[in-house]
Amino acid sequence: MHTDGRSPAVTRTCRECRKINTQSGLTLIELVIFIVIVSLAVAGVLSVMNFTTQHSADPLLRKQAAALADSILEEILLKDYADPDGTEAGESGRDTYDDVSDYNGKSNADFADLPGELSAYVIAIKVEDDSTTLGVAAKKVTVTVTNGGESISMTGYRTNY
Repeated sequence: MHTDGRSPAVTRTCRECRKINTQSGLTLIELVIFIVIVSLAVAGVLSVMNFTTQHSADPLLRKQAAALADSILEEILLKDYADPDGTEAGESGRDTYDDVSDYNGKSNADFADLPGELSAYVIAIKVEDDSTTLGVAAKKVTVTVTNGGESISMTGYRTNY
């Protein structure tokens, strides 16, 4: 027996009770800190999702610009190297252009037959003599398609074969 009149078994049981009851759960400060940390993490994830959603159409625009530049470049490279009739007279539109040089300096005005969805794209064509690069008579054709701040350029060569 103890001096206070309690048995050792009762004293041990009271200590165990105090140990169990000392802290069970979270304090208000810990709960507020947890909420702040979780809120910051959720805000970060949502901002990344927002940025991704806003820029999800960019690859489509880039792909459309590349397809447009590719089709125009192919149209130009299929034309003759030099003017077959020897004169530029009567060549007033794409359907009458008969050689690569006819496209030099052309832009959107010459491509009015494009679908309305592609009207926002700005087209610029440059044709220049570039025989020194390939070592044969060649013309370098550069087609640049721009939409907003993004620009796609495609280059091809037309040789005199």
